[in-house]
Amino acid sequence: MEGRQRGSRSPRQTTQRRPQQETEKMSSWFERQLSSHQFQLAATALVSGVTVAGLIYGGQAIRRKVAVEELKASIPPLDEEHQAQRLTDFGAASPLPSATREEERITAIAHRAQQGDYDEELVKEQLTRTASFLTPPRFEKLRSSFVIVVGLGGVGSHCTAALARSGVSHVRLIDFDQVTLSSLNRHAVATLADVGTPKVQCVRKRLEAVVPWVHWECLNEVWREDQGERLLANWNRGKGQKPDYVVDAIDNIDSKVELLKYCHQHGLKVVSSMGAGCKSDPSRIFVGDISASIEDPLSRTTRRKLRLLGISEGIPVVYSTEKPGLGKAQLLPLPDEEFLKGKVNELSVLPDFRARILPVLGTMPAVFGYTVANFVILELTGYPHGAGAGKGRDKMYDGILSGLQGLEERLARSGRQDPMGLRIPVSKDDVGYLIEEVFRGKSVVSGLPTRLVLTRWRAPKDGTRIDERWDGQKYSKLQLEDLVCMTKEEAAMHEKEVLKGGKPPEVLYDVDVIQLVERRRQEELHYGSYR
Repeated sequence: MEGRQRGSRSPRQTTQRRPQQETEKMSSWFERQLSSHQFQLAATALVSGVTVAGLIYGGQAIRRKVAVEELKASIPPLDEEHQAQRLTDFGAASPLPSATREEERITAIAHRAQQGDYDEELVKEQLTRTASFLTPPRFEKLRSSFVIVVGLGGVGSHCTAALARSGVSHVRLIDFDQVTLSSLNRHAVATLADVGTPKVQCVRKRLEAVVPWVHWECLNEVWREDQGERLLANWNRGKGQKPDYVVDAIDNIDSKVELLKYCHQHGLKVVSSMGAGCKSDPSRIFVGDISASIEDPLSRTTRRKLRLLGISEGIPVVYSTEKPGLGKAQLLPLPDEEFLKGKVNELSVLPDFRARILPVLGTMPAVFGYTVANFVILELTGYPHGAGAGKGRDKMYDGILSGLQGLEERLARSGRQDPMGLRIPVSKDDVGYLIEEVFRGKSVVSGLPTRLVLTRWRAPKDGTRIDERWDGQKYSKLQLEDLVCMTKEEAAMHEKEVLKGGKPPEVLYDVDVIQLVERRRQEELHYGSYR
């Protein structure tokens, strides 16, 4: 029994040895195959094939990259001769409207004229009335000028047409938009055939039929401050003359403010058109410094935002003093169903652009546009005029600031504090901002526009708060929202009764005055967030 057990193997041991034997057989088979001459030839061929394929594909990749770079380098920059068109929603090229034979003829004539192949005597004859009015020396200044028009809606298109017809020979047009059917009621030159085409090309094409010798640069893009150096560069992509004037005909407030700020900071002459929407009285249109513009919501908002950027005057504007009234057009509200669809801002053409409809009487943008063009022509030629002058109220602001300083010192003394060396955190620009923008240049009590001062509305709690944390510096913790505008006489009584007498304003003034002050205060808190 024991001998049989020693000589025999258990099933478990036999099972364990079988994989080992199979592994040994497989290993010896691989060794035989590897030593085989045929296998070595096949392996060599396989490695060679992989190497050759890698070289081929690598070479093709390099050639493709070189070809792509050469193709990109061969594409010229976008300009008058080389233009790009938007793709459709399906990724296909936008169909170009076919030009008529007459349009082709006009384009050919304009091309030759811009190359100098045009009888100068014909130009002089066409512009003879303008030349006679301005006199030859001034007229030559106009002929050699370069003007940039930003925005080609109703105002911008009429302005451009007037400048070109008057003799300006170099014009750059900047607008991202296309001609729409609803814009034909106010556009200067667009026709039904132009609907859906870029406004810059529409204006150029139509005016080439009138003044073929005028040189154009058309930029079908939106104004952006970060692109200002390129968009407002010298003529011929920065190689030619500097712009003589920039026309702002943008109807978006933020873009308008950015353009005006850029021009002001870079020393470019600019004139801005304020709102023509909801206006109907052409006799109320004026040209003046932006500091003098009144009764115009677009002008007020633009002026206020510019003041917050440190620009209070020095920009001529065309504006209307027409007041809104009962029965007159107003900004149209959006239907309720549009609000239910989601974010209203998504209805705008571009982010931050208005989505609501602004009613426009077609004649008014034309009047604005021609007024802007008239001002530019007078400026370019040096023709005598008095338009665009500012208010010149710096002395008044200095006086109001001095009076506010005196008020704070008196309040400090009445609270048994030493006013010696007291300073207030209000500047002359702050005074101008409060007087002109917040309080509209009028007293909150009587509405009078003369002998104005700034005073605290309420008596400071626990007396005048003075900060003396730093040696040698003492200042009042006065805030702009603490101040109101009154006449000197009203402010004297207010100081006696409210600031020193302890009466609340609600006891001294009626409800209308209290509500007006609160509205103005809320406006200042809102716009103060942009400071």
